Amino acid sequence: YTWQKQLHLYEVPFYYIEYGMAQLGAVALWKNFKGDADKTFQQYTDALSLGYSKTIPEIYSTAGISFDFSEAYVKGLMEFVWKELELSTPE
Repeated sequence: YTWQKQLHLYEVPFYYIEYGMAQLGAVALWKNFKGDADKTFQQYTDALSLGYSKTIPEIYSTAGISFDFSEAYVKGLMEFVWKELELSTPE
């Protein structure tokens, strides 16, 4: 039970939530990249150029992805990941 000893859980309570937000964003970018690499790369660099001038949902939108944590959206991303894992698994 060492997780209770992680001080940042108490000092910065949303610390791990940021990891989840970033991971879902990364998976959404990956999914888009597989469909149209050039467009996704341009949207990604456009989003990065915003820096801290916009909100996270606006940055995600500029990157061509959704700031969405609904069950349906997350399920769609995870189905994509599963398919990618199946493609990379030797038979």
